[in-house]
Amino acid sequence: MSKATAAHPQPGVPSAPRQDLSDQARTRLEEMIVSLELPPGSVWSEAELSAQLGIGRTPVREALQRLENEHLVTIIRRHGVQVTEINVMQQLLLLELRRALERLVAVSAARRATPQERATLLEMAKKLERVVVENDLRKFLRAHYEIKNFMAACARNLFVARAIAPCYAMSRRFYFLHYRAEPDVAIAARHHVAVIQAVVLGDEEAASAASDRLMDYVVAFTRATLNQSF
Repeated sequence: MSKATAAHPQPGVPSAPRQDLSDQARTRLEEMIVSLELPPGSVWSEAELSAQLGIGRTPVREALQRLENEHLVTIIRRHGVQVTEINVMQQLLLLELRRALERLVAVSAARRATPQERATLLEMAKKLERVVVENDLRKFLRAHYEIKNFMAACARNLFVARAIAPCYAMSRRFYFLHYRAEPDVAIAARHHVAVIQAVVLGDEEAASAASDRLMDYVVAFTRATLNQSF
């Protein structure tokens, strides 16, 4: 893994500093929530999560506070935390916000990314395409996590980066729950790569259009779950 993708970048800062314990706890808890290892509706104590992660309770508490701001958990006083439920209609409302922010990130990154950052994005796109061949959903979602956070940092807008982070996390969890067929990953990857390619070229108009096509796919995928039987 390259230095640029080895850790979750701080919003608005393209470099990737070494994660502190709170960052590590947040990253690992988010993946556990996204992969449904911590199921929707389940309730956990700080002590249980601390033991699972092997990280002290203070960093875990800080991570949970951040995850509550991202709508992935609800802190229940004196009872621990509850993982939020997944609701299709709420997800569609979330995607209305994500569409606008996704377009802004793509256009801003196309305008402001440095040559080194564009080269890193190209490497990330290649990695995403390799993951598709492996047909490993967890690896795909990890690659998605790295790409989206790095792209948001390249946009150099602290407020947009912070606003869109919960949209990405909730979308990954929804996708993990409803993913059903191998072609879904290939289609999703193709849209993400198209956005990256436009950003790398510095083509703001193409980045905006590719972002909208990506969101058209995400919305269609989400609406289709209304007719799925489990």
